[in-house]
Amino acid sequence: MRDDPSAAGARGATAAGMRTLARWLLGAEWRSHPGRVGVAIATIALGVALGYAVQLINGAAFAEFSAAARSLSGQADLEVRGTQATFDERVYPQLATLAGVVLASPVLELDATVPARDAPLKLLGLDVFRAAGLTPELIGVPAAGRPFDTLADDAVFLSAAAQQWLDAAPGQAIRLRSGTADRSFRVAGGLVRTRPGQRLGVMDIAAAQWRFGLVGRLSRVDLKLARGVDREAFRRTLQTRLGPAWVVSEPRDIDSRTDRLSRAYRINMNVLALVALFTGAFLVFSTQAASVVRRRAQFALLRVLGWTRGQLLRQVLREGALLGVVGAALGLAVGYALATAALRLFGSDLGGGYFPGVRPQIHFSALPGAIFFALGVGVAVAGSLVPAAEAARARAAAALKAGSEENALAPLAAPWPALGCFVAAAVLTQLPPLFEVPILGYLAVALLLIGGIALMPRVTALVFGALLRRRAHTRDATVATLALARLANAPGQAAIAMGGVLSSFALIVAMAVMVASFRESVDGWLTHLLSADLYVRMAPNGDTAGAGPGDQQRIATTPGVRHVDFMRTASLTLDPARPAVALLARDIDARDPGASLQLTSSALPPGAWHPGDIPIWVSEAMVDLYGYHVGQTLNLPLAPPPDTRSGGADHLDKPRFVVAGIWRDYVRQSGAIALRRADYRRLTHDDTVTDAAITTAPGADVGPVIAALRRLPFGTALSFAQPGEIRAKTLTIFDRSFAVTYLLEAVAIIIGLFGVAATFSAQTLARAREFGMLRHIGLTRRQVLGILAAEGGMLTALGIGLGAVLGFAISLILIDVVNPQSFHWTMSLHMPWTVLGIVAATMLAASCVTAVVAGRKALSVDAIRAVKEDW
Repeated sequence: MRDDPSAAGARGATAAGMRTLARWLLGAEWRSHPGRVGVAIATIALGVALGYAVQLINGAAFAEFSAAARSLSGQADLEVRGTQATFDERVYPQLATLAGVVLASPVLELDATVPARDAPLKLLGLDVFRAAGLTPELIGVPAAGRPFDTLADDAVFLSAAAQQWLDAAPGQAIRLRSGTADRSFRVAGGLVRTRPGQRLGVMDIAAAQWRFGLVGRLSRVDLKLARGVDREAFRRTLQTRLGPAWVVSEPRDIDSRTDRLSRAYRINMNVLALVALFTGAFLVFSTQAASVVRRRAQFALLRVLGWTRGQLLRQVLREGALLGVVGAALGLAVGYALATAALRLFGSDLGGGYFPGVRPQIHFSALPGAIFFALGVGVAVAGSLVPAAEAARARAAAALKAGSEENALAPLAAPWPALGCFVAAAVLTQLPPLFEVPILGYLAVALLLIGGIALMPRVTALVFGALLRRRAHTRDATVATLALARLANAPGQAAIAMGGVLSSFALIVAMAVMVASFRESVDGWLTHLLSADLYVRMAPNGDTAGAGPGDQQRIATTPGVRHVDFMRTASLTLDPARPAVALLARDIDARDPGASLQLTSSALPPGAWHPGDIPIWVSEAMVDLYGYHVGQTLNLPLAPPPDTRSGGADHLDKPRFVVAGIWRDYVRQSGAIALRRADYRRLTHDDTVTDAAITTAPGADVGPVIAALRRLPFGTALSFAQPGEIRAKTLTIFDRSFAVTYLLEAVAIIIGLFGVAATFSAQTLARAREFGMLRHIGLTRRQVLGILAAEGGMLTALGIGLGAVLGFAISLILIDVVNPQSFHWTMSLHMPWTVLGIVAATMLAASCVTAVVAGRKALSVDAIRAVKEDW
């Protein structure tokens, strides 16, 4: 049976009318309260902008750094490295003649120490004839008429970025440090092609070995396999043949190492940036809930006129979604501009130091943009869900009556959802990380915040109800009594106003406590370690500087020096997919290792391990990443790699190590191993040192000792620092690294104040009838404003108090769960009372002022006209 055309037309007209009405309602709401709408949009935009900017910066820097690192391997299929920084070059011909290998290129890779610079120069020693088949882009371009400069012993070819950084054009000389002497090199030209910002130098491999005292040593051998060879099978076979003293990896493993090195930092920065967006969700909830309560009678009238529950639900969700769409779109534009400006002004690492020597470019990427756009819209819709459900659930007859607003918020008083969130958060804190990232810890933080907000109506009713009952037995001021009566009898509306204060202050407390605890722990760690009077470095940057036995003897016998503790810093690769572990060879007393290292637990005494065992002390990161524990015995590839023709080192006596203790290290999140320098020299035959801690003779000043050390033949190669200088510099670097965190704390404060202003303003304007009635029974304008100020102050004080408790609980999760799972170190708790007191006082004063300012507008309505709505 066909539909009646007139009926179909009527339905179409009705649907069109409903859409027109929906648009009219939305436009009227935005026009009536532009400030509240603007605050909600600005909050969403700010959260999206910060998150998107951090993602763009870190993503661009990571991609560029990884591409620059991969470019050093060119077209190689596999890389063969030793577990230590260099190995004997006699392995090269054996690798080059393996079946299936068509080309092998030996490489000496150095971080050359550059005098008077704060960073090293990446320097590659290449066999130009072999490298031409694998890394042609890294071949030097000699000047016309000087083709043999690629083989000259004093020639170095620099990338454009390195020439600019060193201010050295072709034909000029640069100085690089080898041992304790500075060597002069001639800039013979540039390179075929490098990545933008990549600071790189290339020279002949034999010249590099000779000039830097590494004759017969290589860093890696790049292999190109024949067509048809299964690369993965070849890699496994070669790894088995070489044994654990060698690492056979693919160039793509560089991405894995870079990702693991910076993953925790990048994820934590993204999560901190999303704090603003997360707080914005509560602000949207507060503003939407206040709007629904204020328009309760309007929605009831629409129900009477024919709107369904579903239409009302969609209308409120549509309003929230539109807030999210506008805010997210604005946030993407602002985030892109912020990322571009931050890269230009502050560099690519946001203080983390993980991506040195690259110059990434910001490019719009559809996937991150879509994700952050969806997040912006999602939090706005999520903030509107509960108000939308209430608007659809309300009964029209009851909603049309004045004074039913609090009944609309009664379902929020149920404590069970909040308690469920708290229990789930507690369970999540006990679970291990996922993919080495504290995802569950962050989820626990979110659940604590949601549970805290959900519990507010019940807490508000209990606290202010108790205060009101206590006042009932006293003859106190009318203003305070009326304010308490309002808060005790309308806990739902009070909780909405307090939600923004609670969430923002809780996050402020959590971040402030975490950062302060970390800073104080680092300060205490430095105080423990810096026990000498003077610290000397032979390698302020790079790995080509060091002092030999003769130079060490001259330092130790310098007038005014009573004792010297020397240290050698090296690296050790235990897993090709992870960054190398730091190896610290220093003078450690096995009977009292705590004098040199800040131990986290009791150490094994010398009698607890077997004769011949070599004690090592590992950092906390080694426990998390490699499963080390006190008393464990293990083999480390510290002895020189064996001749590969023997088929490995199984027939050789392997040194056995015992984990004698665990110590705290706030520098190397990839792990560090400390061992006695005598054991290191015996195993590696390396007797150079990179650092010295000097204790001066009684009565000797540090100044004359420094002057005497400067007069040594190699004195210009030494850099000096006293404990106070090192501590101050380290804390300055710490503050710079956490600059983004400080910025996000400020953003949380601003969002919290915005939330207080928007919510109080909306609720105060909705109470014009109530104020009119108070004026009728004799209260003056000043008394009514006093009631508002008292409400704002008491409500904000409760929000600050509960936010402090909730923030403290969140800070414990950050300190005891998130940080150990992210960076693999622990810290002690420290409360920044002064900072928190200032923030609390600021928010308290701002809320009182906001309530009074909003009240003045509500009181501007004539009292008779205000109460007419109730007649």
